[in-house]
Formats: sequence, C-alpha cells, structure tokens
Amino acid sequence: MRVGDDTYRVTALRDDLPDVRPEHTVDLAAAEDFLRRFHRVRPQAGQVDTRIAQVRAEVAATGSYRHTKAELAYGARMAVRESGWCPRTVGWRDVLVRDLRAVREPAAVATECLKHLRMAAGNGVVTPVVTVFAKDAPRIRNDHLVRYAGYQEEGGVLGDRRYVDFTAGVTRLGWRPPAKRTAFDLLPLVIENAGQPLLFPIPRESVCEVPLSHPDLPWFGELGLRWHAVPAIANLRLRIGGVEYPSAPFNGVYLCQAIGEDVLADEVGYGMAHTVAKRLGLDVTSERSLWRERAAVELNRAVLHSFDAAGVRMEHTSQAYLPMPGDQDGPAFVRT
Repeated sequence: MRVGDDTYRVTALRDDLPDVRPEHTVDLAAAEDFLRRFHRVRPQAGQVDTRIAQVRAEVAATGSYRHTKAELAYGARMAVRESGWCPRTVGWRDVLVRDLRAVREPAAVATECLKHLRMAAGNGVVTPVVTVFAKDAPRIRNDHLVRYAGYQEEGGVLGDRRYVDFTAGVTRLGWRPPAKRTAFDLLPLVIENAGQPLLFPIPRESVCEVPLSHPDLPWFGELGLRWHAVPAIANLRLRIGGVEYPSAPFNGVYLCQAIGEDVLADEVGYGMAHTVAKRLGLDVTSERSLWRERAAVELNRAVLHSFDAAGVRMEHTSQAYLPMPGDQDGPAFVRT
C-alpha cells in the first residue's frame, strides 16, 4: 500500500507542532571546513582547493551548493554516528545512507519514510539508516516516524501520555483513529507542503513491533504491552558543511531503558510502574520502598527479553554507544 493512496488534506496547523525555518545562505567557512575534513579521509576525491573553488563559485551564484554523493554519504554517516543513537559495534560503512535528493513530493516522501522503516528493521538486525530528501522537500512534523497515540478519556489516558496533544491535533486535522482504540495505535505522518499539513497513515505492516513478555513473570504478557523496533527520528535538520536538509529521518538502535524505564514505566509516558509494582506485591504507599525503581527494572528486563526472543537488535547499556561529539561544528542533526 502506498501511503499517498489514503491522504487526509487539511488546511490548518496547530501551534504546538514544530516550526519551519526559511532557507539560508550557506556559510562558506563551514563549507570549506567540511570539504577539508572530507578530503583528508578521501584523498582520492581529488584536489581540495579545486573543489573549494567550485563550491565558492556555486554559492556566489545560487547561495548554496550541491554535495557530491560521496560528500553526502560521509557527512550523513558522521552525523548518525555522533547522534548518540549509534552503538560502537556499528562500522562506518554499516550506516546506510539513502540519497533521495530528487524526492520532494509529500506522498513520495511519506512512501520513502515507510521504506526507511522496513529497511532499517530488516530481519531484526536493526541497521542505522539516514534518508536524505531534497533541500526543498517538505518538513516532517512528527518527532519520530513511529509513535503511538494518546487518548484523553474520562478517568485517564489510553496510550502514550506524551502524545495526547499531538493526537488531538492530528484528529482535528482529519485523522480518524481506529474504531476500537488501543494503547498502541500508530499515529499518522504529518508532512507540511507549502504551509499545508498533509496526513499519511502508517500501515501496521510497515512497522516491526515486538509484543512484550517477561522471562520470569507469566502474568506480564496479560498487560498487552508492545513496542516498535526502529527509533527513527524525523524532525531534525541534517546540517553538512553549511548546507541544511530539512527532511532527513535517521535511526540508531534502541537502548532497553529508553523503552522500559523512560516510556512504559514513567508517569509521563504509559505509567505502568504502578501496575507492575502492584502485581509484584510491592508496597506502593511509600516512595522509600523504591517500588518505582523495582518496577522499572522488571519492565527493562521484559523489553530486553522480548527483543532478544524476537531476534530484534537492542542494547542493554548506554556504554555500548559512541560518546556524544565534542566538536559541534561537524555534520550533525540539529533542531532549528
């Protein structure tokens, strides 16, 4: 199914969705710094001074310049590996860069985002991927390609509490939730085109999901918890050598605590710590019993156990990841 076959057209955008920044003129110093870095590691690319002269002329004429395929791949890999989501075990060339700078139509962008999810999930060995769309491609408004709805209901929230406002916003924009709502309904992609947001449903078959169970607690499966395999960040700009790509979704590999502790256990997310603690028979009347921490550990264990059992790649410690970069001037994903 192509997502463009079922598009909701809308005419208003909520204020709580991210802003779009206008085009800018390339900083030549940033461009030259990047090109010198690139040519140091790729001397076979030719004379750096010749390339810099070409870029200066192109910027003078157009305000920007076009990266070669090799430059784009180098910059995107640097940005992904220094994003904080890339495990140390991922080799330089194991980061897949998809050069889709010819893609700018909203429906095509949405379709390629779904392909990104499928390619990154693979057969469970989650691969870091970055998909780079045209410099004038429409912005993706979702913070992640895959997120679950949060419904404000009488007596509480069904689903992810972090996305109650976003869910209400896309519903007002025309999204139709499933007739039978669940705690894990996939939110649509929101892609803005010339100031007009378009909604694209995400088919379930495009998302690799893992039902959660526990290695020692038979009742845990009754909670009906699940999570998706690919942490694909969607609303950051990719900045390479002074050039910004407004739509460049990328993914790394999940850390189990990012799901079990930070989302499922946390009251801001699904608030499952209380439910798990009570099923464990813990004293939830006093924080000094550390029931939240103990429940979070069991949720982390369930996430790690379930992903391992499903053959889906996951890390269990933050020490497995590359350190955040000290050099803030290199290629990076930025919130602007």
